[in-house]
Amino acid sequence: MEVSNEVAGRGMRDIKRRIKSVNSTKQITKAMELVSSAKLRRTRERVEKTRPYFNTIKDTVQDIFSSTRGIKHPFVSEREIKKTCYIVITADRGLCGGYNANAIKTALHHMQDKKAVSLITVGQKARDYFRKRNYDFDGEFVHISENPTYSDAKEISSLVLRLYEKEMIDEVYLVYTQFVSTISQKPEIIRLLPLAGEKKEKEQDKGFEYVSYEPSPEEVLDYLIPKYIESTVFGALVESSASEQGARRVAMENATDNAEEMIGHLTLSYNRARQAAITQEIAEIVGGAEALK
Repeated sequence: MEVSNEVAGRGMRDIKRRIKSVNSTKQITKAMELVSSAKLRRTRERVEKTRPYFNTIKDTVQDIFSSTRGIKHPFVSEREIKKTCYIVITADRGLCGGYNANAIKTALHHMQDKKAVSLITVGQKARDYFRKRNYDFDGEFVHISENPTYSDAKEISSLVLRLYEKEMIDEVYLVYTQFVSTISQKPEIIRLLPLAGEKKEKEQDKGFEYVSYEPSPEEVLDYLIPKYIESTVFGALVESSASEQGARRVAMENATDNAEEMIGHLTLSYNRARQAAITQEIAEIVGGAEALK
């Protein structure tokens, strides 16, 4: 009887220790959820401010393409694709659900030949993943994913434009995560270079007069394309930052809910074990009393 009581006591102590451990984890995940919620509010505001600027620059560049024929510019002309550069934006930290994995998976699905690929990574997760698999790197940027600045985007864009002008790369793709809502983030991939105009529908072109750019469309593009690349990269950084916080908030909320559910199950197990121990003790007392009669 003493042995069974000892086993029951040890089991109850283990359960109590487990409850304490899960409760500590729950406090951490709850705190992280609150922090992510606060950061998400700020990043959503940045997304709302950044999108109109990005859309304006994009529309202006597309208007030049649509309204001007025969543009000759190094950032527009197609050439033989020998090396493709991917700018992959992820987080510096984990604990954000499938956010990092989905961005990396999107890039991998688009890549054709590993030997013809080079990378510029933003965030430690993308850097570590591709470095372990021996991909070629043209650049890496860490500790900027949660709070990117326009100067960060400018630095990345300058690197890309420099590599493209020197013909070290022949096309550039940007992989980021679009912020749809707190519970929805969508990995996206867009081609940055060479630029290509969007074709307009014929009914939209009726009565449209081509615009004249002075001194020339090429010189306008000399100024505008770097701004377009910078704004696109900055927009992607801000969108990814908001997506990261949204994904982390949801992940930590789910972890907190799971911890509460686990604590409930463990508490129930503890109460059952305690009730069984009490019942066992009562049975021993009754058995002893019966033996003394």
